[in-house]
Amino acid sequence: MNTLKLRKWDSAEHLKTEQDMALYFEACLQEAGDDAAFLAKALGNIARAKGMSQLSRDTGLGRESLYKALSGEGNPSFATILKVTAALGIHLHAHPATSP
Repeated sequence: MNTLKLRKWDSAEHLKTEQDMALYFEACLQEAGDDAAFLAKALGNIARAKGMSQLSRDTGLGRESLYKALSGEGNPSFATILKVTAALGIHLHAHPATSP
């Protein structure tokens, strides 16, 4: 019998371009609802794709702190989210919510 080897899916491996990253985050924003941890994890995936060390330098935040804050287990402040999105080149936009 052949054994099938599987490995854990890592979104960061598939985020190759700036457009990939922006579209991924946009999709996550639409899916997250009010799940802030989901969005933090999505930013963490993008950060790992771009390089956490560079993000640390660009934001002035410690690499370990970023890993924790963007793990989906942390609770980053909104200021941290704004620093991270700016450093990643992602802009947050607002538009009126549509009625259900």
